Amino acid sequence: MSVVGTRVLRKEDPAFLTTGATYTADLRVPRLEGAAHVTYVRSTMAHAVITGVDTSEAQTMPGVLGVYTHADLDEATSVLPGMVPMFPPSMLNRPILATERVRFVGECVAVIVSETAAQGEDAAEMVYVDYEPLTAVVDMEEAATDQNIVFEDVGTNIAIDFANMGMVTGLTDDFFDGCEVTIKQRVVNHRTAAAPLEVRSAACAWDGDELYFWVSNQAPHGVKGALAGMYGLTPEQTHMVCPDVGGGFGAKIAPYPEDVLLPFLARKVGRPVRWFETRTENMIAMGPGRAHTHTITLGGTRDGDITHLRLEILADSGAYARMGPFLPLFTHQMAVGNYNVPNVETAARAVITNTTPTEAYRGAGRPEATVSVERGVDLYAAEIGMDPVELRRKNFITEFPHDTGLGAVYDSGEYDQAMDLALEAAGIDELRADQAKRREAGDTKQLGIGAVAYVEITAGPAPGGNEYAKVEITPDGKARAYSGSFSHGQSHKTTFAQIAADQLGMAVDDIEIVQGDTDQVAQGTGTFGSRSTQLGGSAVHVAAGEVVDKAKEIAADLLEASVDDIVIDPEQGAFHVVGTPAVTKSWADVVAAADGPLEAEQDFNAQCSFPFGAHVAVVEVDTDTGEVRLQRIITCDDSGSLINPMIVEGQRHGGIAQGVAQALYEEVRYDEDGNPVTANFADYGIISMAELPSFELVPLQTASPNNPLGAKGIGESGAIGSTPAVQSAVIDALSPLGIRHIDLPLSPERVWRAIQEASA
Repeated sequence: MSVVGTRVLRKEDPAFLTTGATYTADLRVPRLEGAAHVTYVRSTMAHAVITGVDTSEAQTMPGVLGVYTHADLDEATSVLPGMVPMFPPSMLNRPILATERVRFVGECVAVIVSETAAQGEDAAEMVYVDYEPLTAVVDMEEAATDQNIVFEDVGTNIAIDFANMGMVTGLTDDFFDGCEVTIKQRVVNHRTAAAPLEVRSAACAWDGDELYFWVSNQAPHGVKGALAGMYGLTPEQTHMVCPDVGGGFGAKIAPYPEDVLLPFLARKVGRPVRWFETRTENMIAMGPGRAHTHTITLGGTRDGDITHLRLEILADSGAYARMGPFLPLFTHQMAVGNYNVPNVETAARAVITNTTPTEAYRGAGRPEATVSVERGVDLYAAEIGMDPVELRRKNFITEFPHDTGLGAVYDSGEYDQAMDLALEAAGIDELRADQAKRREAGDTKQLGIGAVAYVEITAGPAPGGNEYAKVEITPDGKARAYSGSFSHGQSHKTTFAQIAADQLGMAVDDIEIVQGDTDQVAQGTGTFGSRSTQLGGSAVHVAAGEVVDKAKEIAADLLEASVDDIVIDPEQGAFHVVGTPAVTKSWADVVAAADGPLEAEQDFNAQCSFPFGAHVAVVEVDTDTGEVRLQRIITCDDSGSLINPMIVEGQRHGGIAQGVAQALYEEVRYDEDGNPVTANFADYGIISMAELPSFELVPLQTASPNNPLGAKGIGESGAIGSTPAVQSAVIDALSPLGIRHIDLPLSPERVWRAIQEASA
């Protein structure tokens, strides 16, 4: 029986539950002995000219080894190059320490190296920065008017207009001519914080001209490349290790200025240095996600054929063009959702504001598309008086592969089945009966039911991506697999070991997975975009298969048989001639007879996949106070062929929780001057288990034809379907009042105000 598809307990957990994880801040390695501590002095203004920085008093503070500003940096270390070179240079290349201006609260202005972290914090209070305030541009729609410019040399706040570059379809004046029905709605996907439980941290040491670097990150080889480029090092001189990582969610894909300056500081003070931020620093300076405002317009017939869709996207880049302004391309590709809409138009722009630069966040562009199209379908159904579930069914894509015309070719799907399974598990008839009773009784606590569909792109953007793996047999007849993917909660040690075990005929415990150390793993892309199993796992699968093929040739010589007659017995973990299982050669026998290492490498490339599902949310809305309580959430999430159902369920749980959090609670907010007002968990309102019911998970598997495992991504699906499901449920509860739309997040105040306006 194959181990793939079974509920193998996580190999990661024994260490986590006993000795505990080793995060970057926990590292106690010889190279970091005597490490000094780094503290950043951050801007207290969102937009201002720096007229002076006085570090003289800080320099004399106890334990201070050095205080540095932009003037102390050399050309190579003064700027952090942008990730996606499609934006104006000044917007793209972020100063590592602010030069003549600051552009968001939290931007690094100076840095202190001290004996202890506490001494660094004390010295930071003694750095005096003189500012000449400028008008802060906080709202993205205001920024798009160019009334106040953030980068005067560029002359506009538009970082990119994708239509001008031919990367989206663009808009036409007569697009909706002939439609019997059109609906139009402004839809907000507000800023949300990734809020990993492990904040950002890094450490480094020099050994002559060789750099050793540790960092909490999702893509070790990407950090290695950035550091080598900045410091003029060869790959052999750059040693990069990612220890255990306590969450990333997209915000730790690329290095930050605080990370890449450490080698400069280590050279300056002549000793290793380490840095880890506070939670407040994390909330104001680590890249948040979402930050989109859309206008969705649907057109079609009065009997429910949706024939036209237009999506206009405005994205907030924050103060510099990092990952955030690139993500509208994901949104564009997924604009039609699950629906067969023959006529589609999209437009997309990204603007600069005086806020923290945005990054990817779980789903990264796809949740934004789903919220908009699902809101549009609900509004269309309300307009024509049709049940919103039936409207969805009428317009679902049913034949695959399906080319949307937006650069995405959906691989496989059973959208109607997913909706059926979710509604059946929810007991939709009983829910509607309960809802009807409450409405008839005029109950102050009304029941709302939201049923939505979603489809997303994983291992994208289209057409796909690649990942590296190497599998080798050790002298004792066990295996070691090296992967360019990197786990920060995704359970690669278990999943990839199952994949390799299935090919090699070994026990899962006999396979070691190596990740995160660029000296051991030759190359890699990293973990983001739900890409790991379908790319990294497939790379392990193919490499392990090649090792088996090589081993069969050796076993054939040992058994004096034709290689075509050699089979591997997974029960024994040994090779034998077909039909004669009594005479075997073990993996140890084979590797001992090999002429050199018994191994295979694979840089696997594949097209992206398109997971899908249906989510049903049940909420109770207090019409007196506006409070929303999520009572149930039922999800049917397809992620292709499953390697380990237990791990898939865990990923679904995490995504659902974050999607519900976006719908109801979490929001990064600024005042009109650009000051963050959600700088800690008390103000931000991060979700906890107290606000969540038990999740009801419905299984569904439709294999992807785009990789040998048949796998699709699952890490982000929960965060894509749950948000619009909750939003739809809240509006459903209030629909008798005539309420058709409320923007996210659905806070008690926002819901209460909508109720008051409707009542008036």
